[in-house]
Amino acid sequence: MRKNSGNLGMEEDENEINLTPMLDVVFIMLIFFIVTASFIKEAGIDVNRPDAPTAERVEDANILIAISPNDEIWIDRRLIDPRAVRANIERMHAENPKGSVVIQADKKSTNELLVIVMDAARQAGVYNVSIAANN
Repeated sequence: MRKNSGNLGMEEDENEINLTPMLDVVFIMLIFFIVTASFIKEAGIDVNRPDAPTAERVEDANILIAISPNDEIWIDRRLIDPRAVRANIERMHAENPKGSVVIQADKKSTNELLVIVMDAARQAGVYNVSIAANN
């Protein structure tokens, strides 16, 4: 009887499905999708930008700052106090020194806040500052 029960155990081991190749394929697909995905940074809110017929497209805009219609500043989907804008720009500029700042100001936002954000970018050492517009 022991001999039969031993053979039965071996048959059960042989009938198990080996999941290692499937996990390898899933892992490789995951790496593929992560590498090929385009990472788009957003400021965090939708802004109704003004129209400008001479607007040009800026490619390496790594620091996006949005100013809402009710004069709120958004960076990386976070509401930022105007006094903390410079520190946030310095931190993000240190991560990618070749990046530029793009300010997405809503049509109804005030010029005062736009100037504050532009001044904070200059104080942070970023001189490549653009204002986003629709063309």
